[in-house]
Amino acid sequence: MAALGWLSPRRRPATARSVLAGEAAAEAARKTSRQLELLDRAEREAEPDVEFPVRGDVRAAAFFDLDNTVMQGAAIFHFGRGLYKRKFFQRRELARFAWQQTWFRLAGVEDPEHMQDARESALSIVKGHRVSELMTIGEEIYDEYMADRIWPGTRALAQAHLDAGQKVWLVTAAPVETATIIARRLGLTGALGTVAESVDGVYTGRLVGEPLHGPAKAEAVRALAAAEGLDLDRCAAYSDSHNDIPMLSLVGHPYAINPDAKLRRYAKEREWRLRDYRTGRKAAKVGIPAAAGVGALAGGTAAAVALHRRRR
Repeated sequence: MAALGWLSPRRRPATARSVLAGEAAAEAARKTSRQLELLDRAEREAEPDVEFPVRGDVRAAAFFDLDNTVMQGAAIFHFGRGLYKRKFFQRRELARFAWQQTWFRLAGVEDPEHMQDARESALSIVKGHRVSELMTIGEEIYDEYMADRIWPGTRALAQAHLDAGQKVWLVTAAPVETATIIARRLGLTGALGTVAESVDGVYTGRLVGEPLHGPAKAEAVRALAAAEGLDLDRCAAYSDSHNDIPMLSLVGHPYAINPDAKLRRYAKEREWRLRDYRTGRKAAKVGIPAAAGVGALAGGTAAAVALHRRRR
């Protein structure tokens, strides 16, 4: 049993190396805290001097992508999970939905094949069901799987536009019924989404046109702006995906929210504003260093300084 003595907890005196480790950790913590304070100050100073959104500007509006911008993950996958619970389809289809959702969350970018597969699966699942039935179920699914996945930071941005008296729209490839439920629950104006064909209130299993994705989103925003009498140069748009660059480029105030790598690079080149809520940090402009990078640099520097002092 003596050979297993190392498994038993016991007090050990502090060695020179443990003292060094403690000093380095403490100094790194202090330096990291200071660096984050400086970063926060830089973010505040980088904010524009002009009021935005402009209160009472009724010719301005805001357009928000849904998946990974307003909500963590993809709405259609959460919807599929709820339908499985209600026995709309079998376990093997749920496994495919789960894998696609996991990939989307980890990669932070849309896979066109995954999204197309999810849409086709959803269309086949709802075929023959009444629109009113799916709307009722959609309300329940929102409470079960979506309500807790709304990014608070993005929700606050949308609320700022609402408080300024502006309309706020979701623009998404998700089914328009699902998007409308989410918009209403969040107190937004409405939603633009993919339209599934129905006859006499029953889904046929086909789309009207194509999914509202990429350039189609920009066309939807352009059409809505014309109908609502909006000035797109005074409007804002928010998205996480490079697929939405056409929509973001359409407005005077584009924001990259939780951006994928391609959108981050594109936004940096054009000095678009960025908000990243995945780490709990935000940066007023893409050019500001990420907090994680600052922390790592500060920690490494502190450890080196402490080691140098001990050796001297």
